[in-house]
Amino acid sequence: MEIGCDKLARMAPPHRPRLLKKSDLPSFLKPLKPTLFSESSAPPSSRYSQPLVQKIADISWSPTGSSIATCTSSNIRVWNSGRPNVKSSTEIRNAHPRDGNEWGRSGVSGDGVEKVAFSPRDEGVLASLGADGMVRLWDLKTPNKAIPVGDCKVPKQGGVLVWHPEGHQILVTVKSSNEIHQIDVRRLPTATSDPLQPVRFTLEPASRTPDAPHTVYTNLAFSNSGRELFATTTNAGVQILDYPSLTHLHNLSAFPGETHCVEHSPSGAHVAAGSADSTISLWDTSTWLTPHTLSHSQQLMPIRSFGFSFDGAYMVAGSGDHLGTMGKTEGGGGSSGLHIYHVDSGDVVHTIETTNCPTHVAWHPSRYWIAYAGDPGGLRVIGIGSNVL
Repeated sequence: MEIGCDKLARMAPPHRPRLLKKSDLPSFLKPLKPTLFSESSAPPSSRYSQPLVQKIADISWSPTGSSIATCTSSNIRVWNSGRPNVKSSTEIRNAHPRDGNEWGRSGVSGDGVEKVAFSPRDEGVLASLGADGMVRLWDLKTPNKAIPVGDCKVPKQGGVLVWHPEGHQILVTVKSSNEIHQIDVRRLPTATSDPLQPVRFTLEPASRTPDAPHTVYTNLAFSNSGRELFATTTNAGVQILDYPSLTHLHNLSAFPGETHCVEHSPSGAHVAAGSADSTISLWDTSTWLTPHTLSHSQQLMPIRSFGFSFDGAYMVAGSGDHLGTMGKTEGGGGSSGLHIYHVDSGDVVHTIETTNCPTHVAWHPSRYWIAYAGDPGGLRVIGIGSNVL
């Protein structure tokens, strides 16, 4: 079946210098220590005390990698990636308050923040999705300050938040359903040319439900061109949909269980999907054959979070499940270690030691830096301070 393989492969990013070969990456990563981005500016009260494991629900790098956003409970934290001190970060408390209260007010109970995602085209615009289905845009151009610049609500509880590559639309799913809501993101005219003044947006949602009555979507990802949409499902497969019509084009089937995450590689050469059996399946976009799967004997949790490096040569994965942060005596089934896979060969080229099973992972958009959650203290990033792209 012809599903636009050439379109998928055409959207490779511009060439970046100093790419690391498979044989060179371990020597680059081995001496690096993770940098902790802790929300506490004070050291532990004693050498016996241990920082708590933050239940970070999502991680998003800005387009240039200068900022990194996380969400924990009802709050959002935006970090300066070059300054791990909490005083250099921006906190958005109660980003999705209940009962129509104003966001950020102390003493106001907030809904959980499910997802955060930077606009792929605007360094200073962040989208967030609340458990109540509210989608909100934040202007972050002013240091240490976040300004809400647009919002809208989708019915029921939101599940997935993903930007179109051109930055003019957002897709949101409803949990445990096949509903997809397409949100047009439109800039409103502004009376000033001051680049620090926030630009307001109008968000217009429209329900777009594909013809798949027995399907539940667990995740979405656009192709690099934005003309196709990949959708993971609970019935052991990945659907490829035309965009914006959402017409079904093809199924990718190679899974014994449900699939949780999907991504088109930045190079355009592969589509990857993570599944409940702890493996990552790869498809070559020129043939739509599966050359091999990515797996590790110590990767015991389902793959719910993963990512390609900026050159498409490497992948890392996380469980997306906070049971992975528990010890086995506490009921956790995860295993520690951040395994880095070489995509073309399927080999694990390096493992970064971690205390717990990583939950959420994300590569820097143009460097071999890896952000991950799941260990005590909060967000950690491997690679900061290195002089290699």
